[in-house]
Amino acid sequence: MRRLLFCVLPLAVLLAGCSSSGYDYLETASIKPKTRFKDTDPQDFGAKHPQQNPVHGIDISKWQGDIDWGTVKNSGVAFAFIKATEGKDRLDPRFDEYWREAGAAGIPHAPYHFYYFCSSADQQADWFIRNVPKAAMRLPPVLDVEWNGESKTCRYRPDAETVRAEMQRFMDRLEAYYGKRPIIYTSVDFHRENLVGYFQDYHFWVRSVAKHPEETYSDRRWAFWQYTSTGVIPGIRGPTDINVFGGSAKNWNNWVAAVSKDRNS
Repeated sequence: MRRLLFCVLPLAVLLAGCSSSGYDYLETASIKPKTRFKDTDPQDFGAKHPQQNPVHGIDISKWQGDIDWGTVKNSGVAFAFIKATEGKDRLDPRFDEYWREAGAAGIPHAPYHFYYFCSSADQQADWFIRNVPKAAMRLPPVLDVEWNGESKTCRYRPDAETVRAEMQRFMDRLEAYYGKRPIIYTSVDFHRENLVGYFQDYHFWVRSVAKHPEETYSDRRWAFWQYTSTGVIPGIRGPTDINVFGGSAKNWNNWVAAVSKDRNS
């Protein structure tokens, strides 16, 4: 019961006006939208194209290099997910810089942690907490869970029950420390094999770069959708992941206001 009450306001704010697969403003999908950002490899998502969504954001790591945050903000980017940590001992070398500069530019931002199943949830939570400032946390932290088949150090794939137990432990630790319920980022295959039907009281950020999420995620209500990894963002050199928020601009403003409050204070 504590866990459900903890997030009822942000969930109510975000999900107001929703249907089972989309949000009220998507009913106007027949209107051809203006492309908000260029894409070097655009996909045809059909009527429910991400350009229908009014709130767009980016996710970044060291690979983006130098960023002109003022230009990024002026281009219409509304939020940024910034890579902070990986496993139990890796820190993105640009995290502190990006964190400070995104804040100075006035872009709501959240840190994310790339999870390794070769170390414990507590080890990874300790590492994240050690490196991500509590005082600067505005949006909820993000747990990035996906299979990492190209890793040179950890390709271990535990069974689904173990995956969910480790995720829960990690997220409980972060929620207790930061006063914010984490967002879960995942990919289609990882979700299908481990998460269908679980964590219904968490916000999900889903990757789906070829089809709309309602086609690739079984009965999953999503809050954020990563729709491309080949986006063109003014102020950033090279391809950039672009995401949309799953609600109207009003929903977005209300949700940010709600989750920005420290419930531990």
